[in-house]
Amino acid sequence: ELIRNDITLRQIADAIQGEAEVSPAGDVEGANARVRTGVAKRSPEDIAAIVIRTNPDRSQLTVGDVARIEVGGIDRERTYFKGDNPAISIRVDRSPQGDAIAIQETVETVVADMLISVPRGVEIDLIRTRSEAIEGRLNILIENGLTGLGLVILLLFLFLNARTAFWVAMGIPVAMFAAIFLMWAAGLTLNMISMFAMLITLGIVVDDAIVVGEHADFRARRLGENPTTAAENAAKRMASPVFSATLTTVIAFSALTLVEGRFGDLIGDIPFTVSVVLIASMIECFLILPNHMAHSLKASQRKTAWYDWPSRVVNIGFDWFRRVIFRRVMQWVIIARYPVIAGMLAILAMQAAVFLRGDVSWRFFAAPEEGSVSANFIMLPNADRSDSIEQMQSLQRAVEELGREYEAEFGRNPVAYALAEIGGNTGRGIRGAGNRDADHLGAIAVELIDPDQRPYSSSRFVRDLQERVERHPMVETLSFRRWGRGPGAEGLDVQFYGASSETLKAASEALQTRLAQIPEISAVEDDMPYDKEELVLDLTAQGAALGFTIDGLGQVLRSRLNGIEAASFPDGARSATIRVEIPAEELTADFMERTLLRTPDGEYVPLADLVDVSRRTGFSTIERENGLRRLSVTGEVSEDDPARAEEIMLELQDKILPDLQERYSVSWQLSGLAEQEQDFLTDALFGFFACLGGIYLVLAWVFSSWVRPLLIMAVIPFGLIGTIYGHVQWGLPLSMFTVIGLIGMTGIIINDSIVLVTTVDEYSKERGLMPAIVDATTDRLRPVMLTTLTTVIGLMPLLREPSTQAQFLKPTVITLVYGLGFGVLIVLLLVPALLAMQQDIRRQFVALRRAVSWP
Repeated sequence: ELIRNDITLRQIADAIQGEAEVSPAGDVEGANARVRTGVAKRSPEDIAAIVIRTNPDRSQLTVGDVARIEVGGIDRERTYFKGDNPAISIRVDRSPQGDAIAIQETVETVVADMLISVPRGVEIDLIRTRSEAIEGRLNILIENGLTGLGLVILLLFLFLNARTAFWVAMGIPVAMFAAIFLMWAAGLTLNMISMFAMLITLGIVVDDAIVVGEHADFRARRLGENPTTAAENAAKRMASPVFSATLTTVIAFSALTLVEGRFGDLIGDIPFTVSVVLIASMIECFLILPNHMAHSLKASQRKTAWYDWPSRVVNIGFDWFRRVIFRRVMQWVIIARYPVIAGMLAILAMQAAVFLRGDVSWRFFAAPEEGSVSANFIMLPNADRSDSIEQMQSLQRAVEELGREYEAEFGRNPVAYALAEIGGNTGRGIRGAGNRDADHLGAIAVELIDPDQRPYSSSRFVRDLQERVERHPMVETLSFRRWGRGPGAEGLDVQFYGASSETLKAASEALQTRLAQIPEISAVEDDMPYDKEELVLDLTAQGAALGFTIDGLGQVLRSRLNGIEAASFPDGARSATIRVEIPAEELTADFMERTLLRTPDGEYVPLADLVDVSRRTGFSTIERENGLRRLSVTGEVSEDDPARAEEIMLELQDKILPDLQERYSVSWQLSGLAEQEQDFLTDALFGFFACLGGIYLVLAWVFSSWVRPLLIMAVIPFGLIGTIYGHVQWGLPLSMFTVIGLIGMTGIIINDSIVLVTTVDEYSKERGLMPAIVDATTDRLRPVMLTTLTTVIGLMPLLREPSTQAQFLKPTVITLVYGLGFGVLIVLLLVPALLAMQQDIRRQFVALRRAVSWP
C-alpha cells in the first residue's frame, strides 16, 4: 500500500499527529475567551477518516485507505501462572519509616474484605510475607531475653540477700527503659540487631550494681560499718573501677562504628545501644542504688527473713569454699606463678593451632535461612514465546516432582507456593535481562515451608532442583538461587579484565563450565549476555549515486522496524498512544531482501542494491572500568558445609583462575562478598587497635601508671581460648559476628581484672604484696564470679535456641559465653600470677639500679 500510494510511514504519522492533538491558538482579550484549533480525533473511526493527502483530482487519501486500525488492550507481555491458572502479582512495600508488622495486618484486613466479593474460584494468597519472619525473630529474642532475665535474677537471689538482689536487679529495667528512650530520641528502631544488642547487655548491665552492692554488703558484714556508711564508702571505693570498666566496654563496642560499608550499616545499632544501656546503668548505680542499699542493709541487720534462706545456704558453702579451698589455690598460684603463666600460654597456643590446622573453619557471612528460592531464564534471541512457555512448564514440573520426592523422604512437601511467569525475571534477575525481549524471559518463584519445619536448607533444595530441570534447547541462561536477606553481595564474584570482549566472554564461558561441575555452586552467570545477531549495513557506491545517505537509510529502517509513535494522550487513569507500524506478518526473515526504498526521484529500488550487509554477533552490555573492558561472573556457594565452601574458594583461587589466566591471557580478581570481607576485616582490625589504644589511655589515666594497664590488658588475648573452643564444640565456623564478639569482649573481659587490681593496690598499702594478692583475690571472688556468670547466663538461652532464624547470631553469643566463661579463670589465675611476676621484675630492676649506683 505504501508503494502503490507513494507515501511513507512518516507522512501517515504526521497526518495523525496533526488531527489527534489540539493546541490553543491564542486568547481573545475582549471576549475573555481562548481560541483552540481543531478537534481531537482519537476513535478508530475518526482516525480512519484522517486525510493524508488530497490528490490532483480532488479525491482524498485517508488513513483507512492504506492502513488497518487495531485497538489494543493493556500491555500483557508479562503474565503469571499458578499451575495452569493465570495469576496477578501485587507487591506491597513499606517506606523507611513504615512498620512492617502493622502494614501486614492492614493487608490481611483488605484481603479478608475482598474475598467476600471476588468471583467464585478466585483465590488471594499472601506470599513472601516478610513481617512473619520479622515477628518470629523478634519473638525469639524477646523469649530468650525474658528467660535470660529470669536466670540472672535467680542467680542474684542465690548469692545476695533478697533485698540486695532486688535492688541490683532493678538496675536492669531502669537501664533498658532509659536506653529505649534514648534510641527513640536518636531515631533508632527496635529491630533484630538492636534487640540483640540489648540482650548482650542483659548480664553486663548488672555488673556495676553487683560490684557496688556486694562491696557495700562486704563492708557492713566483714568490716562492721553501719549501713549508711557502708553504702557511701562502697560507692566511693568502687567509683574508679566501675567508671573505668564501663568506659572501656563502651570504647570497645564503639570501635564497631569504624566498620564502614553495608556491613557497618548492619551492625550500626549495636555500639549505640550497648553504650546507652551501660551509661544508664552506671548512672543508676551511683545515684539511685546507694540509698536503697543503705535501707536494705538496715533491714537485713534487724531481722533474718525467711526469703533469705537460699542465699544464706549458698553463701555458707561459698564462704567455706572461698576460705578453705580457693585461698589455698591462690597461695599455690603465687608460688607457681611462672608455671601458671606458661600453662596459660600453652593452652592459648593449642587453641591457635586448632584454628590454623583447620579444625574450625571461617565463613565470613551467612545470611539467615530463608524460605524462598527462584529460577530465572533467558531464551536465545531467535526463540519465540512458545519456547519460553515450554521452559517455564519444565520448571513447574520439576518443582512439583521434587516436592513429592521430599515429601516421600521427609514426610512433608516443602513447596508452600510456586508462582511462574513469562515476560520477566523474579527476585534478583539475570544480568542483562533488561535489554532482552519480554517473550524471552521467564521465571518461577518457590516459597518453601518455614525453615524450622524442615531438616534441610534451601541451598539443598536449589541444588536438587537444578539437577532435575530439563533445559530447553533454546535456553541461553538458566539461573537458580536461594533468596537471602542482608548486606552480603554475591557469594562468588570473579571479574575478568584486560582483553577484548570476545576473549573475556570465552574465559567466562570456560569458567562457567568448570563451575557447573561443582554441585555446591548455583546461579552462575555473567554480565555480558549475547545480543541478537546484528546486520551491519554499509552504503554502496550505487546507493550514494542515487542520493541516499546512511543516516537517511537508518531513519527509514528504524521507522519500518520499530514503528512511529504518532500521538500520546490521557485515557482515563492510563495513557494511550497511537502508533504507525508495519504489520507483524511483514517482518519476516527475508524482510531485508524484500524491502524497497524510494529514491529522491520517486523510483523504488531494492535495499539490497543500496547497501552491503555483514552479520556479526554482539553483546547487549559491555562494562568498562578505568578504561578497561570488564566482565563479572557471579554465583552462589552453598553454605551447608563451610569446610567444603572454603575448599571450593581455595581451588578457585589456586587452580581454576590461574589456569584460565594462562589460557586466555586475562587478568582476574575476586570481588563481591570476598571484597566486602576484606574491607570488613581491614576496618575491624583498625577498630580493634583503636579500641586497645583507647582502653590503654583510660586505664593509664585511672591508675596513673603506664605499666598497670599492660598487666590488666594482658588477659585480652586469652579470650580466644574459650572462643575457639566454643566454636569447635558447637560445630560452627568463625564469622564476622565472631569478630564483633571479640571486639566487644575486649572491653568486658578486663572489667573483673580492673576490680581485682584495684583491690590489690588498696590492700598492698597495709600489707605485703603477696598477702595482698591472696586476700584481694579471695575477697573479690564473689563479685568476679557473679559479674561473669550473669553475662554468661543471660546469653545462655539464646545459645541453646534451636531456631534457624537465630543461627547467624550464635558466633557472637558463643564468643561471649565461652570467652568470658574462660575469662573468669584467666582473671583469677593469670592476673595474680602476673602481679607476682611484676613484683619479681621490679625487684630485679631495683637490685640492678642499686648495683649500678654502688660507689
